[in-house]
Amino acid sequence: MEPALKAFFGQYGHLPQPGMEELLGRFQVKAVRKGELLLAQGQVCNKLFFVKKGCLRLYYIARDIEITVWFSFEHNSAIELSSFLSGAPSDYFLEAVEESEVLFLHKSELEQICERHPDMEKIMRAFWEDVILNLLRRFTALQKDSAEKRYLDLMDQPVYLQRIPQKYLASYIGVTPTSLSRIRGKIR
Repeated sequence: MEPALKAFFGQYGHLPQPGMEELLGRFQVKAVRKGELLLAQGQVCNKLFFVKKGCLRLYYIARDIEITVWFSFEHNSAIELSSFLSGAPSDYFLEAVEESEVLFLHKSELEQICERHPDMEKIMRAFWEDVILNLLRRFTALQKDSAEKRYLDLMDQPVYLQRIPQKYLASYIGVTPTSLSRIRGKIR
């Protein structure tokens, strides 16, 4: 049993032991090479990923430029929510930023567990709400905060600065790599 995965779901609610054992037992393990795609644009996201080790990023391409939307580090989920929920092809890519190990669960299996264990449906509702609220906070920051403020906020989370290449950080805060260099120079 994966304690980190159990704790992850536990933060969203209580699932009695038989349901938790079934849930955790359905996840599969996959080693992912740096640069490997877990989801490509045009594919349907039909898996919920959990990062056991490493880092993943969600991004899209606009005018031949990669725009990073999200990073998922150890003990967090990774999903392209719109495609997962709607079943529509994704506009995004999900890629390993570094050598990673992920656990994944197919959507159909998650649905079966929710049918058998009503508490799991409550957990997933709380999870979806959390994902949506985080996306709204990120969207608001991109619209409201200056690039310098967004970079300063990243400084409060050193894992980003230690493990994410500058070109991905720049797109994540909505600037070019050159602009990020200038911001970093001003802050030092």
